[in-house]
Amino acid sequence: MKALFTYIAPTLALLLLGSNSVYAVNCQTLVTKAPQNVEIKTAMMGRDKDVRSPYCLVSGVMSQRMGVGSKFYSIQFELRLPNFWQGRFAYQFNGGNDGEVKPALGAVTGLTSSQYAINQGFAVVSSNGGHDALANPEAGLASPVMFGHDPEARRDYGYSAVEKLNPVARTLVESYYESPIKYSYGLGQSNGGRMAMVAATRFPTMFDGLLVGYPGFNLPKAALQHAWDVQALHRVNDDISQALSQRDLDFFSNKMLEQCDTLDGISDDMIFAADACQKVFEPKALVCKSDFDRDCLPLNKIGALMRMHMGPHNSKNQALYTSWPYDAGIRSQNWRMWKIESPISAWSNKPVSVVMGGASLAHIFTTPYTNVSGDVYALENYLLKFDFNKDAPKIYATNSQFKESAMSIMTPPDAAKPRLTQFKQHGGKMIIFHGNSDPVFSVQDTMRWYDFLDFMLEGRAPEFVRLYRVPGMPHGQGGPSADQFDTLQPLIAWVEHRTAPQSIVAATRTENPDITARMAGLTRPLCPYPSYAKYRQGSLQKASSFQCVISK
Repeated sequence: MKALFTYIAPTLALLLLGSNSVYAVNCQTLVTKAPQNVEIKTAMMGRDKDVRSPYCLVSGVMSQRMGVGSKFYSIQFELRLPNFWQGRFAYQFNGGNDGEVKPALGAVTGLTSSQYAINQGFAVVSSNGGHDALANPEAGLASPVMFGHDPEARRDYGYSAVEKLNPVARTLVESYYESPIKYSYGLGQSNGGRMAMVAATRFPTMFDGLLVGYPGFNLPKAALQHAWDVQALHRVNDDISQALSQRDLDFFSNKMLEQCDTLDGISDDMIFAADACQKVFEPKALVCKSDFDRDCLPLNKIGALMRMHMGPHNSKNQALYTSWPYDAGIRSQNWRMWKIESPISAWSNKPVSVVMGGASLAHIFTTPYTNVSGDVYALENYLLKFDFNKDAPKIYATNSQFKESAMSIMTPPDAAKPRLTQFKQHGGKMIIFHGNSDPVFSVQDTMRWYDFLDFMLEGRAPEFVRLYRVPGMPHGQGGPSADQFDTLQPLIAWVEHRTAPQSIVAATRTENPDITARMAGLTRPLCPYPSYAKYRQGSLQKASSFQCVISK
């Protein structure tokens, strides 16, 4: 009891004073309490619509240096310290190529704003990952990835910015509240999910809980898919935006639903029995048999889709990444934006895979880098000419300048044979979620990682890691999916109360343009892998009518 009182007393005392002035004074003094070689730029009280409690907003800079080409680098960060603090700290791993400081809210896909980490009593930090995305405007669309020419900037992006910033952020948090952090979490999705998985291996005692959303933990391998997709689509049409129309993808998705939707016991436009679907769905059956067929697609279009789902291979038929599951979310706006065409006129409507994907593969994920100019046609041409025999091995290459390969920097050191021994011994817990229709990082790569972990631990992976697949969901919210769900509270309960998560209730959102009319108002359980939700009895609308079962 004495220890508990010691922990809550400082926060409770401030709350009892009832005035934000006490927090304001503490906030302002942080400017003078910066650790060595850290500059606090601002420290002021703030409040906005997404945060329930007033908070101290701190912005700072550290690790300032001159890098390759006399370019300036630094780690810029933002720390939000809410009045309603519960002894929790969250490192927010940001996605994409980093390069800017995202609002430190602890916002994770699936959460409503009231469920953000900062509204659960977390102090939250975020950073730019050690580089400025706007530092090289002369590079055009390649500007955000030019940091890839600097070895230390690559390393900061891959993992070391977290190693440098985390102790600084913790010092500021504990100085502000005059109390120790009780629980430490890492939260991230996409590239941020990759960073969370890297942290579990590189920094196994840094975090008590890790929340991992659709991780690109094999990111350089996944980047090979961009070239693979562009080449597959180019076989259909020189203009890849015309290779597969929205009508084509709708048709493909609907035919898949005809064969797979009811495998989970109910027809609701979502495929929960995903593994069984891969066994029964046969894309080749959709090929037109003659020029007079209408309920079909041409051979070249089906061929492109099958090739894209197969994943990149070299001429020896060796897989260079992984395959992708067939799922109804292929018709989503998100899937099309990443693979086929985007609504961004400045990109000539080229997909994200061409612009961000092509630039990242050329400048960050291969050694030596290829100095592709930052216009969409140069980036597309780079992907079209990418040689999977000669160029793909560059993700593993080193040279005199880059002594670490892109794969060794970006992926967990034990990715091939994961054990997470130290993380587990520390008491760490991890929750992972991944959309079955993710067009950027294949859910099957995440499943394979989990299967390896479970094998290495002789079936004991669920003791500290749980994976949840989300049918229909692409890269983030969207798709024909129940894409609103809270994974943070189950992680908190697991870390702080040792209550292991079971199924997690997910709901459809009316504002999601990809859901059908009959999907409105549905709730469904997300089941821990390898189980899936199967209809049992009761209302077709409610998650409670389903049970988690394992495919036979």
